Amino acid sequence: MEQSGENISITWQGGEPTLMGLEFYKKVVALEQKYGRGKVVGNGLQTNGMLIDEEWADFLGEYHFLVGLSIDGPQHIHDKYRLTKNEQPSWERVMQTGKLLQQHNVAVNAMCCITSDSAPYARELYEFYKEQGFEWMQFIPIVERDKDNPKKAADFSVTAEQYGQFMIEVFDLWLQDFENGQPTTNVRFIESIFHTYVGLEAPECTLNKECGVYPTVEHNGDVYSCDFFVEPKWKLGNIREQRLVDLLNSTKQTKFGQLKSQLPRKCRTCPWLQHCYGGCTKDRVKDPKDSGLPRFCKSTIMFMEHADPVFKELARNWKDQQTSQQSTGGVSYNAFKDFMG
Repeated sequence: MEQSGENISITWQGGEPTLMGLEFYKKVVALEQKYGRGKVVGNGLQTNGMLIDEEWADFLGEYHFLVGLSIDGPQHIHDKYRLTKNEQPSWERVMQTGKLLQQHNVAVNAMCCITSDSAPYARELYEFYKEQGFEWMQFIPIVERDKDNPKKAADFSVTAEQYGQFMIEVFDLWLQDFENGQPTTNVRFIESIFHTYVGLEAPECTLNKECGVYPTVEHNGDVYSCDFFVEPKWKLGNIREQRLVDLLNSTKQTKFGQLKSQLPRKCRTCPWLQHCYGGCTKDRVKDPKDSGLPRFCKSTIMFMEHADPVFKELARNWKDQQTSQQSTGGVSYNAFKDFMG
């Protein structure tokens, strides 16, 4: 807390972070209040929702936690992979959690993993979240190594073509829901791309020129470059022994961040480079050796070719609003957020 600026953002993840118990987070908030010294502290909690009860929901609402709820859509999609330890479906329990959080005025983002199975259901997923009151959506493309053949992606991994078509459909649905020239739903990937059209850095780290803004602190104090790279090569140190600010500014962390900019020639000459910068580094690692390109290169090209004219028009409209409202000054991020709903 004392090594930070005036705004502090902590995201509690796991595994499943609610396994730490509610008393742990009550202590967290007490310590933030004690050592915050007037700073603004934002807490996020990414959860599968299985342990959230009335007391949890009341706490999360009182202290304005932003909750990312892992709910993969309607029951037939969600329960395909999200089963309990005893192979039982979890959808009904997670839905109860979603309603409970909404009743306690907790800000909830629907976090949806897109696999080869769920990719064909773009409209159904989008409409489902709207119907359930989840107007903030994040669609996460899943790609993992095959357990039996690490040189290829597992069968459930979404392909570039599938993900590209999925996001095109979601984009069109998002656009159809505009009212008075502004969106009524928020899709993180779409909003992040739009940032790049108005001179702002995308909030989604996968779209930035370099990465390294989401270091991970493990339960024992070990610090790693990213939660997708919790491995010996990218261990930065331990907060019990070193200052966090020194670890984040270390040579190793700088090197990790720069990995993202090491792209093949085709990417460096791509007209869409400024909008994606090659995507997430982890997805390149899991690509077949003979492709030479980021796994979701094709999906990004598909999406950008489809959405670019609309983004340009939206950017012109937003900049016109800025010009009429401000005679001097730069880009207003608050005005941007208002424009994006």
